[in-house]
Amino acid sequence: MRSPTFDTFNEKWAERMIGRISRKGIDSYLNLKITSIEPGRLVCEMPVVDEIITNIGNMHGGCLSVLCDHVLGTIMYPVMPAGYWAATTEFKVNLLAPVSKGLCVATGEIMSMSKRMAVVQIQVENEGRLVALAQGTSTIVPPKPKPMPT
Repeated sequence: MRSPTFDTFNEKWAERMIGRISRKGIDSYLNLKITSIEPGRLVCEMPVVDEIITNIGNMHGGCLSVLCDHVLGTIMYPVMPAGYWAATTEFKVNLLAPVSKGLCVATGEIMSMSKRMAVVQIQVENEGRLVALAQGTSTIVPPKPKPMPT
């Protein structure tokens, strides 16, 4: 399958996203860090730490889901027109193998994109093996028109 081409790629936006860890929310708690961005492609890392390991010794699958959802939303920003925002509409994750240590690396690719929606595929690797596959849809929301002065 051929990936779409993109009319816009905001390099300044992409540069600001590289290496950035959110200061609040679950993105911050899980230390999600974007390491690479190209038009329609994004790589994000998540360290596996003791706080997200369950009592059976593996990371909770919800953490992998958060990683996938983060990629699904953020991959859109450098290729959308300025002022637009993306919202995850739905996604599915196949958890393929347990994770107990190391670093999870999620690579997302926009497979299809229109003015109003995009379909993204995400692969997550840990310790050199595929541990999750995800696919989801993002709704692309244009900025609200500014009200006319009265």
